[in-house]
Amino acid sequence: MPITVHKLSSRLGAVVEGVDLSDDHPRPEVVADLRSALNAHKALFFDDVNLNDAAQERVASFFGDITRAHPTVPAAAGTRNVLAVDSETSRSNQWHTDVTFVVNPPQVSTLRSVITTPYGGETLIADSGGAYRDLPESLRALADSLRAVHTNAYDYARPQRSATQAQQEHHRQFVSKIYEVEHPVVRVHPLTGERGLFIGGFVRNLVGLPKSDSQELLQIFQRYVTRPENVIRWRWAPNQLLIFDNRITQHYAIDNYDDLPRLLHRVTVAGDVPVGVDGRASRQLVGDPSDYSVIAEVAA
Repeated sequence: MPITVHKLSSRLGAVVEGVDLSDDHPRPEVVADLRSALNAHKALFFDDVNLNDAAQERVASFFGDITRAHPTVPAAAGTRNVLAVDSETSRSNQWHTDVTFVVNPPQVSTLRSVITTPYGGETLIADSGGAYRDLPESLRALADSLRAVHTNAYDYARPQRSATQAQQEHHRQFVSKIYEVEHPVVRVHPLTGERGLFIGGFVRNLVGLPKSDSQELLQIFQRYVTRPENVIRWRWAPNQLLIFDNRITQHYAIDNYDDLPRLLHRVTVAGDVPVGVDGRASRQLVGDPSDYSVIAEVAA
């Protein structure tokens, strides 16, 4: 039976039914259909997946080689490639794209619900391709010409003054090795050719501009990313899986569940090196991420 895809909005997001992700030997056409659906909808949601860590890794591998859990943060206990997204240590309540401080950020991220909250704890996904299309022509031309420096030692990872000891330790690990990379502000998707704003919480500054001008321009661009028509809001339930295209989306974990425990497991897929409208590729400025991830070859 073919898989069934139910759109969640006109711009991005779909719920997928009719596929058994626990199957150790899925048919090649099922994998091809999932890849095509991700290219079309950018974020895919699955209910009742009943996966463990190893099975989540296998599903992620449908899209390419998987990465280590994180460049600096240790993997979940008993794994090498699974990151525990745990409310006890960090709350990712800032818009971002995963691991953009390396030269080849993951092309795909998968999130599996392990502990969910009775209220709150939703994940927002934003369409950065739709954001680019929404820009006035003059702003699109400006964005096309810009490059940005991304780093893990920036606001996204900085704990608040009230941070717990576990959160402070997580931050220490997060910045235990510093990475900086220069990416195009507008990335051309290697499979679809779509242009998207490649920014988010790890961006420190725009190349060649004063800090104040950088921040003002980034705020303008980011407002287009988070316009309501570009955003879907997913309410987590047990045994769910989210697969999203990290090359052309941003996401945000809403911190609206008090002190309740919340745990997702993340597995990411090795990415290619971003390329801008002018054909220039990203370049690593500080740090060597080669032990975190191979550089992916673009494949349909």
